[in-house]
Amino acid sequence: MTFRTPGFGRRLGSGRTRLVLPVLVALAALLIAYLVFTAVYTNWLWYDSVGFSSVYTTQLRAKLVLFFGSGLFMALIVGANVWIAHRLRPAYRPLSVEQQGLERYRSVIDPRRRLIAVGLLALLAVLTGSSVAGRWPVWLAFLNRTPFHIEDPQFHKDVSFYVFTYPFLRLVLGVVFATVILSILAAVMVHYLYGGLRLQGPGDKASPPARAHLSVLVGLFVLLKAFAYWFDRYGLVHSERGVTTGASYTDVNALLPAKTILAVIALICAVMFVSNLLRRGMMLPGVGFTLLVLSAILLGGVYPLLIQQFQVKPDELARERAFIERNIEFTRKAYGVDGARVVPYGSQPVSDQKQLETEREKLGGVRLLDPNVLGETFQRLQQIRPFYKFPDTLDVDRYAIDGKTIDTIVALREVSGAPAGQHSWVKDRMVYTHGYGFVSAYGDHFTKSRVPEFITSAMPVTPQQKIKVTHPEIYFGERSARYSVVGGRGQQELNYPDGTSKSGQRSSTYGGRGGIEIDSFFRKLLYSTRFQDKNLLLSGAIKKDAKILYNRTPREMVHRAAPWLTLDGDPYPAVVGGRIVWIVDGYTSSDGFPYSEEMSLGEATRDTITDTRSAVARQANDHINYMRNSVKATVDAYDGTVHLYQWDENDPITKTWMKVFKGTVQPRSSIPPELESHFRYPQDLFKVQRKILSKYHVTDPAAFFSGEGFWEVPEDPSAKGKRQPPYYQSLRMPDETAANFALTTVFNPRENAQLAAFMSIGSTPGSNYGQIQVLEMPRNAQPDGPGLVQSSFETDTQVKGDLFTLRQGGTKTVPGNLLTIPFAGGLLYVEPMYAKAAGGSEQQPYPFLGKVLVRFGGAVAAADTVDQALDKVLGSPGVPTSPGAPPGGTLTPEAQKAITELRAAVDAYEKAQREGDYPAMGEAWKRIRQARDALAAAQQAKPKTPAVSPTTPPSGSPSPSPSGSPPSG
Repeated sequence: MTFRTPGFGRRLGSGRTRLVLPVLVALAALLIAYLVFTAVYTNWLWYDSVGFSSVYTTQLRAKLVLFFGSGLFMALIVGANVWIAHRLRPAYRPLSVEQQGLERYRSVIDPRRRLIAVGLLALLAVLTGSSVAGRWPVWLAFLNRTPFHIEDPQFHKDVSFYVFTYPFLRLVLGVVFATVILSILAAVMVHYLYGGLRLQGPGDKASPPARAHLSVLVGLFVLLKAFAYWFDRYGLVHSERGVTTGASYTDVNALLPAKTILAVIALICAVMFVSNLLRRGMMLPGVGFTLLVLSAILLGGVYPLLIQQFQVKPDELARERAFIERNIEFTRKAYGVDGARVVPYGSQPVSDQKQLETEREKLGGVRLLDPNVLGETFQRLQQIRPFYKFPDTLDVDRYAIDGKTIDTIVALREVSGAPAGQHSWVKDRMVYTHGYGFVSAYGDHFTKSRVPEFITSAMPVTPQQKIKVTHPEIYFGERSARYSVVGGRGQQELNYPDGTSKSGQRSSTYGGRGGIEIDSFFRKLLYSTRFQDKNLLLSGAIKKDAKILYNRTPREMVHRAAPWLTLDGDPYPAVVGGRIVWIVDGYTSSDGFPYSEEMSLGEATRDTITDTRSAVARQANDHINYMRNSVKATVDAYDGTVHLYQWDENDPITKTWMKVFKGTVQPRSSIPPELESHFRYPQDLFKVQRKILSKYHVTDPAAFFSGEGFWEVPEDPSAKGKRQPPYYQSLRMPDETAANFALTTVFNPRENAQLAAFMSIGSTPGSNYGQIQVLEMPRNAQPDGPGLVQSSFETDTQVKGDLFTLRQGGTKTVPGNLLTIPFAGGLLYVEPMYAKAAGGSEQQPYPFLGKVLVRFGGAVAAADTVDQALDKVLGSPGVPTSPGAPPGGTLTPEAQKAITELRAAVDAYEKAQREGDYPAMGEAWKRIRQARDALAAAQQAKPKTPAVSPTTPPSGSPSPSPSGSPPSG
């Protein structure tokens, strides 16, 4: 027989329930603590391994201070108001339906009041702290701010106020605003719950204590609004109201005084609300609130609108001239284009044959290898094994080969993992750990097989190579695995394939300084948790001295070492002292520079090439109005060593962050000369600057206001709908005696296919580095832009025939970069046309050089080499020029314009013919005759210039009748 005490089972069950809940909470807390510890400690280990632990600890301290500081501030202020509201609850609450309904809630909340309050305040503190902690750069930059020594013309404050101080004050004001608003809401809820406020019943709807409490809180809110109005005045330097960015006429003459008056009114209204402590009634607060709202509508909205409509609009240029001048000056300073030289060019092209030959001798090598096309060619010719991979877009650098510095196309042979069908954890993580080899090719010529002529390509590397590489292994690269385990005692890592060995490969063991030791159980446990991979904990293949490599891509490594930098999307490799290093350009940027035009960084840098990059390497759509190439960073491809070098020694933002993270950025004087020789002007900054100069080359306010002279970046002829990218090339500008490495681009007039200007920026470190030069074409005789040049290649009879032959047998052509080169007072266009056999063909299934297309003036040619093409277009002795092309293309501006009009008319005629539109064909034929007459008149003005045959009909069209009338249908 079993005896059971009544209720014992129920007590035991409830006791177990009370025990289980705390245990589960404790276990959850321990798990969270372990995960947080794992994340923090493994991050610190990585930073320590690259020598930047102070960067991580500084960030961590700043985040903790802001997290706990703002969180406690929010919790204490809101909590204090909740406590005050509860203490001010009325002792007697008249019976009413409303109060009877609230009594149920009070009976539930009161016994657990403290627990609920603490829980809600803790949640509020965590949310506030998390939000504010993410703004740690604003706080640290404010504490270490550096003056720009540039004064804004309106408030006469240093630019550093807008870049560092103003954002911090807005952050503080935002936190205090949120605290006061949440305090008001919390106080209203407590007063209502405990009867201090009521919606029903006769008499006052608020008790005197509740009215006083809420009056003080609302008064504080209005007082903050007064401060906000005052600080809003400084925000007018970023106004978009006028013709340009910055304070406009209306902002200065209407909105600025309005903000000042509103700040005074808000201050008076705050006093009215606080005065409610001394007297009953809501008349004064009501009057104050009404006055504030009406003033905000009339002074802040209606008055500026009237000024804009009736004073500015009728005479906008006169009113806005001074403010347009401010915008032009400050925008050019902010983007570093204030030193750009715009010079006229192209009005007097060389016509003398001997002079042309002299100019040709100075031309030097033209880069024919397009790094954006030949990635597949490198892959096919230098892959060696299927587990190696080259980037789709190669890089352009320059090296001294046989005593001459030449443009060089470079890439690294990186590993993409174990071969297909052979994947295992050990192979993926411990055998195929790194790539091998620096591959380079001459930029200006090809082999007899029409493929790149490689400078370095051998596997393994040999001492005889013209570019000496002592450490060809790539453990840190753009395609590195998420993590690898390397360097264990006796570990065999694939170094390179070798057909002479029994195993078919040569193995090595990592011996670099980079990486974190992972040969202890504790470290294995931590990293197994971090990467959610049990093999790290259980695998017996991890031996003593093994290291784990992670966070290995160059951009990621530099971003972690310098989180205050924006990084260029195109890191490139270079050989320095026999070691392969990645060079990464770092930018400082801001959206606080006064009077400067704001732009989207992602939009400004988007072109044909960006689509080939990974999403990580593309620039984000951050809005900026200031940018500098402040830091040059390097990452050693073998051991992961990171170096940051100060490049722009005058940038105040860089100086500010060098104060924050002391000792992390080395001075410019410490850059090794061999490394500096491989620095180049970064593409993303150049793209931003060309976008700015498309408008801000115009410095006259009246011309800027009309916008007549604005330019645009042309469409890439090889990729419709996308902007043409800038190109690295060595060239000689008109005022230079020798060729220099430069980054170049061209501009079209807006909505026009002609060429407005050619822009070049020096990319060789030295006195010419960063010097922007813009060659502006004559407006009355602008040459053809890239689109029209590409069309001329496709419509020229001789070139069309060459390309037709090239495209036989299923082979397709791939246009390379269309290079524009200032030459002999005009522009020389060079485009490599690659050919690629169709899939499954026995021919070369990768791009190889088919023809070199060249145009100078009105002469167009295709040949196997640049020299042969130049012979045709420049009319060398014994070499015929293209039909109807003048030697050297030395046409007068009038003749150039006539030829352009003739070409456009021919295009219109062919289009109308294809569509069967006979009236349009007749109109086009009239335009052809007019252009022919204009060209004939221009040729009479300059008899030495051979004529372009104007009567040759469009290809494939019927010949005109002898009378000159258009062909009949």
